[in-house]
Amino acid sequence: MARITNVVFDLDGTLTDPAEGILRCIQHSLTALEIPCPPDVELKRFIGPPLREVFCQLCDSADEVLVERAVTVFRERFSTIGLFENTPYPAVSQMLIDLSGESYNLYVATSKPQVYAEQILKHFSLADHFIEIHGNDLAGHLDDKAELLRDLLERRNLDPQATIMVGDRKHDVIAAQKNGVSSLGVTYGYGSKEELTEAGANYLAETPGEVVDCIVELS
Repeated sequence: MARITNVVFDLDGTLTDPAEGILRCIQHSLTALEIPCPPDVELKRFIGPPLREVFCQLCDSADEVLVERAVTVFRERFSTIGLFENTPYPAVSQMLIDLSGESYNLYVATSKPQVYAEQILKHFSLADHFIEIHGNDLAGHLDDKAELLRDLLERRNLDPQATIMVGDRKHDVIAAQKNGVSSLGVTYGYGSKEELTEAGANYLAETPGEVVDCIVELS
């Protein structure tokens, strides 16, 4: 493996904890559509995957009209309130400072619409650490995390062998595998150690500090 020079981060569950905003917005959407809503403890497993995938499961339906309506109502609240019901994980800011200080090129690749991702990271003064914050569009054309990551790699001409994907869910690990990129799963987010291991994560970290240690060791 080439020396790691590029670090690509997932957003939700990796850089920030979005639970309050996402859960409240899902509840808002399901209530408006008169669809039963699971308790918070069950809803937390829906943090991370693309929103349309989430509502297909929660609505127990593949009806595109229903799913799009659920997404629209979710975003009515999320775009003004929910995106700021969010908290950076402790030590994330220091993690980014440390990696930037070691001259790594930092990027974000998130299934969240780019317009929201940029607002969130700017709000928490984290945006300036990244060369690019790459997200989905509102229509969901890059719902597949592998395609999202591939788009970033190709546009930025990044060497996959010199790149590592850091994320908390299996979607991040699978995206990395499909693009020939190493994966580092973080267990402080919303994917369990078992989920990340079964998906084939190359490395695991329990804290942001361990993320730095792991990446520096690989270089």
